[in-house]
Amino acid sequence: MTTANRDLANSLTREAVIQQLEWDSQVNPSEVGVTAHGGVVTLTGVIDTYAGKLAAERAAKRVRGVRAVANDLQVRLRLTRTDTEIAADIDAALRLRAAIPEAVQAVVHQGHVTLTGTVPTYFLKALSAEAVRHIRGVIDITNYVTVEPAATARDLRRLIVQALHRSAEVDARGVTITVDGSIARLDGEVASWAELEAVEGAVMHAPGITQVDNHLTIAPHVVPIPTVDAEIC
Repeated sequence: MTTANRDLANSLTREAVIQQLEWDSQVNPSEVGVTAHGGVVTLTGVIDTYAGKLAAERAAKRVRGVRAVANDLQVRLRLTRTDTEIAADIDAALRLRAAIPEAVQAVVHQGHVTLTGTVPTYFLKALSAEAVRHIRGVIDITNYVTVEPAATARDLRRLIVQALHRSAEVDARGVTITVDGSIARLDGEVASWAELEAVEGAVMHAPGITQVDNHLTIAPHVVPIPTVDAEIC
């Protein structure tokens, strides 16, 4: 690819990400700066909520051609809250999610949240962080929740493969799964970031998996040149 073509592809990807940020009602696009290079998008700027930071990242990942996102957005609260207020809201949010064990606990220090405890699946570890990320006043989350080992490695791989083949969101033919102890490694190629996350999400439900090493890559493609008032047929 020539330099001119690379520059055009980067410009088109950047513009597509900006348009997606403007389209997403969870994001204030005026707060987010965007650069793109070779399918890698970098988000910069200052944003007022941790949930907004994550929403901007998810919006960028949904754009065709984006293969990785560096989220350098800084969270700066407009209205400060005490750690006691934040902790009380976090406790209520965790209790509202019946699937999250009572063993999961949170510590708050100047808006920085640390989660600890044990859960039976990696999915519930991620769910614990998801449950509290929208709490007003949260600046970031460190997730130290651990997953209790359960099945043998052979059983885990078989269960994971079966789950991927059941999923309508995944073409499991391009995915290779290796299980080493309680760690699952994913290799292969998928068509989109959405499919990549769907594969990882399915694996996270496997009992006893404590870590998912996702080495899946997104199939390269040509970034289409948008046309004004193009009709969708």
